[in-house]
Amino acid sequence: GVFGEWTKPYITMDYEYEAVTLAELYKCYKRGVVYRGSKPVYWCHSCVTALAEAEVEYADHTSISIFVKFPLKETAKQKLALSGQTYAVIWTTTPWTLPANTAVALHPDFEYAAVKIVESTNNNLKPNETLILATEIIEKGELIKNFGIEKYEIVATYKGSDFEKLEAAHPFYNRTSLLVNAPYVTLDAGTGLVHTAPGHGPDDYETGLIYNLEVLSPVDDNGMYKQNVEKYAGLHINKANKLITEDLDLAGLLIKSSQINHSYPHCWRCKKAVIFRATPQWFISMTTNNLQAKAVNAITNKIRWTPSWGENRILSMVENRPDWCISRQRIWGVPIAFFTCADCGEIIFDEKIEKKVIDAFKHEGADAWFEHNTEYFLGESPKCPKCASANIKQEKDILDVWFDSGTSHAAVCETRPELGKGADMYLEGSDQHRGWFQSSLLESIATRAEPPFKEVLTHGFVVDGKGIKMSKSLNNVVAPNQIINIYGAEILRLWVAAENYTEDIRLSEDIIKRLTESYRKIRNTARYMLGNLYDFNPDTDSIPYENMLELDKNIIGRLQNLKKKAYEAFNKYEFHGFYHAFMNFCINDLSAFYLDIVKDRVYSSKASSCERRSAQTAMFMVTKEICVIISPILSFTSEEIWENLPLWNNKSQHVFTEFFPKIENIDIDQKWETILETRKEVNKALEIAREKKNVGHPLDAEIVLEVPADMQNKLSLDEGLEKAFIVSKVSFGSNLENPYISEDGKIKVTVKASDAKKCERCWTHSETVGKNSRHPEICERCSQALA
Repeated sequence: GVFGEWTKPYITMDYEYEAVTLAELYKCYKRGVVYRGSKPVYWCHSCVTALAEAEVEYADHTSISIFVKFPLKETAKQKLALSGQTYAVIWTTTPWTLPANTAVALHPDFEYAAVKIVESTNNNLKPNETLILATEIIEKGELIKNFGIEKYEIVATYKGSDFEKLEAAHPFYNRTSLLVNAPYVTLDAGTGLVHTAPGHGPDDYETGLIYNLEVLSPVDDNGMYKQNVEKYAGLHINKANKLITEDLDLAGLLIKSSQINHSYPHCWRCKKAVIFRATPQWFISMTTNNLQAKAVNAITNKIRWTPSWGENRILSMVENRPDWCISRQRIWGVPIAFFTCADCGEIIFDEKIEKKVIDAFKHEGADAWFEHNTEYFLGESPKCPKCASANIKQEKDILDVWFDSGTSHAAVCETRPELGKGADMYLEGSDQHRGWFQSSLLESIATRAEPPFKEVLTHGFVVDGKGIKMSKSLNNVVAPNQIINIYGAEILRLWVAAENYTEDIRLSEDIIKRLTESYRKIRNTARYMLGNLYDFNPDTDSIPYENMLELDKNIIGRLQNLKKKAYEAFNKYEFHGFYHAFMNFCINDLSAFYLDIVKDRVYSSKASSCERRSAQTAMFMVTKEICVIISPILSFTSEEIWENLPLWNNKSQHVFTEFFPKIENIDIDQKWETILETRKEVNKALEIAREKKNVGHPLDAEIVLEVPADMQNKLSLDEGLEKAFIVSKVSFGSNLENPYISEDGKIKVTVKASDAKKCERCWTHSETVGKNSRHPEICERCSQALA
């Protein structure tokens, strides 16, 4: 039940799509936001490629946790007025990054203490050694206790800023580790001092830029230490963790070692832990042309987010995200089609090259880049325009697939005249705030300074009836085809509408069965109304609203309320709100009230009478309009209802070409609340009378009401109050004998069997039965209907 251009889908491997993707990369480059640099990125040494943030999943991981002593140099101790062996103590869960350490970071505003050891059970902590730790960490007590320090003395306290640019010795290499200040240092865990390796962390890298630290990247693509790494050359980092820890222990610089289970980034493909690693990559700068600021502005001011919390979710990601790493070390994908000079690093690019490469992509696809050599694109004997070198190379990296999908607004919308620039809505799961939504937004802002969508809608994920994630191993998967084959597509569609999709969506056999019951009520209600329209011609038999009976006017008024609720729900994409409003209208307003009452009139009145035509007019209006209203949800059912509605002038062939009916300004008389309230109490009284076998069918009864005067004034109906209560007679009285009394005491009801004869045609007890000699067994109303 979905409309789509099934014969013309968009496919990211189409030559045209690949060409547009490359053209968008070139646009980014010409606007200055694309650059090539060496900085830490997520790196999967199993898949051997860089990863973007959107390609990283967090899962539990067990790491080695170590506390390490960095010896302070003499100049540092002198400045701090300390003597003896003094150490800055760091904590890390990645011992393998210590060969790349160039600094120790402290928060400039935190207080740090020099802790002199008096007694210790730790072999690597000797009396009179001094440790530098955050004061707040010491005050908590747990860390000192875990270190095995039995007695200690705080000999001095300092601000973190007092340590800036002092020096410590690297724990196992003959080089210096600079003490630096960094605002990201926290006291949540560790010592308040952070091991800093600019080649293995984004925060570390930024700190390295500030303090001009060397960016060491001693690990190769496969997670092995390079051959120039002292002591650990050729060793895999996973094995190095244990060896480095043992070496630190032998050197007396390991305070404590343990294992910690924590949330850690993993590769979305191979599910293995990833690392941060500085490598030459291609990036989109978040600061050039104020890309980050413009994206934030678009998120908060130009885009509607459904549900609304989606705005804060993506905003926090974009506000804090680093430059976008768009290169991948893979052999399949859209290549980053640039030429660079191997000698000076110059990127060789101009309009002629751009056209040549894009044309090749259009005719041969992205493989053209790998199938043709440099001379094909640049001509014979190309040279670097900057240094005149002939050593020109073609880039081998491919684009991040999120960049591919992020260009869909250009490759799909802008290439189809019927769509035009940008999309009305992007719709996907809530995980795409960090994926497709974000990559599309950043790419479009970078190239067009406008977002690619007006709205973004996100949904949760399907779980079973108990809220457990569906899994084949748990045997709790419910397949859509399984539901369709048994219950039909409408039940599946109704389930989607009935659930609050902003949360995880539950699905089970019981849920489907309950919805099947709801659907049956909808279908039976529609069938009943259509069944009463078999002889109704909307063009000639319709009754003007002002001439309709009060009950019919009331249901038309209630229809307006339904339309208002439905349209508000649709405008907010709150389909579950529509579902509940519509089911309430079907069950309570129609089945339990209006249709229950009006059936007497449509069955018993004269076929062409105003009374019957009034009811048919109301039924036709209700059926026609709810048919249009439910068409986005119950598409097959609404089309079936539409086909079975009576013909009228200019009736559309399909319900889907109809506009939603306008909300008419119809007020519902307040007396209906009184009638409904009284009807409810009358039904209770009738039920008690039936249990006592005083009456059988409600039409066998007549009732006497005792209500306050202000209520009695509202209890009137143009066709008689007995019609609303479906009894044979209603009268008012006082001082009733043994009445049924409502909880609030306002309504008193006496039920008694009618003494009048029963009409064999309409079953109403009436004193007029037998008055017509031609039809002695029926009432006067029925006699007139048959005349």
